[in-house]
Amino acid sequence: MRPVSQDTADPEAGSTLPFVLVCWLVAALMAFGAIAASDAFLEQQEVQSICDGAALAAANEADEAALYALGVGAQLPLTRAAAEAAVADQLADAGVRLDSWSAETDGAEVTVRCTRSVQIAFDWLFLAGEPLERTAVASARAPTAP
Repeated sequence: MRPVSQDTADPEAGSTLPFVLVCWLVAALMAFGAIAASDAFLEQQEVQSICDGAALAAANEADEAALYALGVGAQLPLTRAAAEAAVADQLADAGVRLDSWSAETDGAEVTVRCTRSVQIAFDWLFLAGEPLERTAVASARAPTAP
């Protein structure tokens, strides 16, 4: 009788530990990515909400001199100075911090652009520790009843 050789190894034999570890690593990265993306989305929503409120406040600041001189038409007359003052007041009253903001008007509609840098969850992994810049744009018009 011939003895069975121990050198013939099963080609499918091996450890599953490396495969399991890779699967866990991929799952963890996906979970961290979902958390970071959710955090970035919520930060964007907050900046958009702040910008919307500032645009509405600016649209309600009519140019009184033009209003008394020309009367009320289809919309309130707006100036850039009044819009900027209204945005500044709104941001100060809300107690929010923005890195920058600007207000533009064409005389009938106000457009406000707000920017803020935020730290998100796991930014060290996805952004190398750098803050994420969130920018929102909001427009508002103050229509009047004819």
